[in-house]
Amino acid sequence: MKRKKSKGETKQARTAQAEARSTARGKDTRKARVVARAELPTRYGAFAILGFERPSEARALRISADGDGSDGAVALVHGKIRAGDAPLVRIHSQCLTGDVFHSLRCDCRAQLEMALRETARARCGIVLYLPQEGRGIGLMNKLKAYELQDRGMDTVEANRELGFEADHRDYEFCADALKLLGVKRVRLLSNNPDKVAQLERAGIRVVERVPCRPRTSRHSREYLKVKRKKMGHLD
Repeated sequence: MKRKKSKGETKQARTAQAEARSTARGKDTRKARVVARAELPTRYGAFAILGFERPSEARALRISADGDGSDGAVALVHGKIRAGDAPLVRIHSQCLTGDVFHSLRCDCRAQLEMALRETARARCGIVLYLPQEGRGIGLMNKLKAYELQDRGMDTVEANRELGFEADHRDYEFCADALKLLGVKRVRLLSNNPDKVAQLERAGIRVVERVPCRPRTSRHSREYLKVKRKKMGHLD
């Protein structure tokens, strides 16, 4: 039977992960490069889909620091982006349970559908899709967090019990991808003030925060309440 970590061990693990991320960020320039581009017709509208990767050294550092294997991003681009434009942008972190399996524990699929719909309606827009499952802790750890939530913890408490931050995500690479697309100003579809702050620090000006308020179910109400109360998410 697997031994439960003590609070001291959990704190040590959290400190070690923070140090690994700090080291990786000091060495990793996060420069993006486009590795593929294709047309992607969807039920929401026509998009171009682009694949972005980090340099190989940066990918190795990222995987070592976070253990989630995230090494790039996908961008869905609608319309023509001209110099000086501030396109509608949604940065969406992968959620297998929500995006694919239609889980009602979170609002991820509803947010993704709203993002695709609103981006397709705009003159130009971008949906950046990141492999940052479970707010950056990876799929297996996310499932472990679900197990703890079923025992009474909330999403923040579960992450911390596993030795992670409440939100483990990093948006610097997104900023590099946006710059590669010629974007320096955005209208950001988000409720997350940390996402705004990270983009601003990385040189992307957020000229407007557009609230992301899709319809949600009763199953996700407590989850959304915790995001507002403990993580500072806005309405």
